Amino acid sequence: MTVRLKGMTWDHPRGYDPMVACSRLWAQKTGIEIIWQKRSLQDFECFPVEELARRYDLIVIDHPHVGQITKEGCLLPLDVSGREVEREALAHGSVGPSYPSYAWKGRQWAFPIDAATQVQAFVPGRIAGPVSSFAEMMDLARTGRVALPLRPPHSLMTFYTLAAHLGYACAADRERFIAPDAGVEVWERLSELVRLVDPNDRERDPIAVFERMAGLDSTIACVPYIYGYVSYAWDGFRPVRIHFADIPTIDGRKPAGAALGGTGIAVSAMSRHPIEASDFAYWVASADVQRGAYAAAGGQPGHAAAWEDSDVNAASAGFYEKTRATLEGSYLRPRHDGYMPFQAAASERINAGLAAGEGARPLLRDLDDLWRIGSGS
Repeated sequence: MTVRLKGMTWDHPRGYDPMVACSRLWAQKTGIEIIWQKRSLQDFECFPVEELARRYDLIVIDHPHVGQITKEGCLLPLDVSGREVEREALAHGSVGPSYPSYAWKGRQWAFPIDAATQVQAFVPGRIAGPVSSFAEMMDLARTGRVALPLRPPHSLMTFYTLAAHLGYACAADRERFIAPDAGVEVWERLSELVRLVDPNDRERDPIAVFERMAGLDSTIACVPYIYGYVSYAWDGFRPVRIHFADIPTIDGRKPAGAALGGTGIAVSAMSRHPIEASDFAYWVASADVQRGAYAAAGGQPGHAAAWEDSDVNAASAGFYEKTRATLEGSYLRPRHDGYMPFQAAASERINAGLAAGEGARPLLRDLDDLWRIGSGS
């Protein structure tokens, strides 16, 4: 009897095409078929994993869900006995904190197949090269040539990035989201930047910003904080090729603190074929597949072997080597059960504050209140 698995990923060539291509190879190798479906980026960021686990064998997730899904018991842990050597290789190949981001309560709930963080995007010809500092970026923003994705949760992601880069990592304890003076500095920097970009950016996610930036008539030269999308770095993907670099730095700091993103492959606890699904998860996350079939099909690999591969870099205008430092120093968001409602509410509160030109103190008090509720304090 032919084993057929169902998988759910997200609706973008980077998220869907490599899963289909790799599954085709897997079927040739094992005889096991995997049918992939996809959901919107907004759904991907907020749709209940428990509901997906009832309908699919394999699920592509992002790491902030791990506390919730661990409590719900909807995924199988992948750190099974007898596969320690394979897991050690996957852990060794982690780009930044990608691999440990899917670990929770002493178990491994997914393997990274896509590594991403907020990086800088720019268009050669509209600007001489990537901006190196926050001050340089602000000067460019004053000319109207900077954009910034702010649709929830991305406004919060940029708040995280600025805070961690400045040395004020958010949510360091359960009582306070960020120290008051630190929060004021972050809010003032973010607010000043947002006043200089298109107000419609508050309704744009990264894909919408990239699509706007990649048009022939666009004047957008730089997006300082945006989740990297390797697709836009390929020649011919869009009319204008976008290049990527490390985030602008403040006061000579290293390009650290960007909010980690990316995706991992997980197995439903309700799958009728858990062994077969787990075998695919191990295989698709492995070094050879990631730098080979996965990258060739349009994926943005989660394994360092791909990030260091000269051919993979050549095809993407050096996307991986030019953003690696930012990813290695990225900030890992909270992941406890209760975090996801906080992320949604905090993002909306930040956007309301940005739209109103609000001062820092009332907003920071509200973020603290939301954080205490979300962290169970």
